[in-house]
Amino acid sequence: MKTYEFHAADSRGAANHGWLQSYHTFSFANYYNPARVHFGTLRVLNDDTVSGGMGFGQHPHDNMEIISIPLSGDLEHKDSMGNTTVIRHGDIQVMSAGTGIYHSEYNHSKEETVKFLQIWVFPNKKNVTPRYDQVTLNVADRQNQLQQILSPSPEDAGVWIHQDAWFHLGKFDQDLQANYSIKKPGNGVYVFVLSGSFDLDGQTLATRDGLGIRDAAAIEIKALTSDAEILLMEVPMQI
Repeated sequence: MKTYEFHAADSRGAANHGWLQSYHTFSFANYYNPARVHFGTLRVLNDDTVSGGMGFGQHPHDNMEIISIPLSGDLEHKDSMGNTTVIRHGDIQVMSAGTGIYHSEYNHSKEETVKFLQIWVFPNKKNVTPRYDQVTLNVADRQNQLQQILSPSPEDAGVWIHQDAWFHLGKFDQDLQANYSIKKPGNGVYVFVLSGSFDLDGQTLATRDGLGIRDAAAIEIKALTSDAEILLMEVPMQI
């Protein structure tokens, strides 16, 4: 039997550093909620807005799969593996931190803000060789359907990570529907609404609301507004 875990947008942790406005779905930095530490192997879902010319200085990570999804603006990335890149809306970036990396992230523009999601997933292998990748996807391919942006396989569409996880993005016209079937039995799905509102298995989700779904074989989504955009993250429930 399906079970649901609803997180309203205004229930998230918030941090305003002037140059950075960040919302945390799960416990992060100074925000700690023992009931919201992770959803299965999904550890972090941060919704960040960074002012022009500002950003995160070099800092370390290890043994985590880190995914960045730009929503608007351009984000400049540098890391200890020698990568210097800029990611934009339509790009998906991934780092397997493994044995350890350092990286920095800055707003590439001096004037415009950049908005992006940073997502952390626990890996299924520890101490792997650190790895970086990014892909540019056609955003038109997610219109009124779910576009795969991440999987466990380098052969599939999008980026890949060391975990049996699948991410999809979709942007829907009002009253359009889609079904999502679980890829691996036992996995859960965390749904995050980027814009507009949706009916999800009979539950209404508004912009920036999140919903964790366990013990499902499939879920049904229906856009309640035009230009409604949604992110589905299927992840193992056991760390």
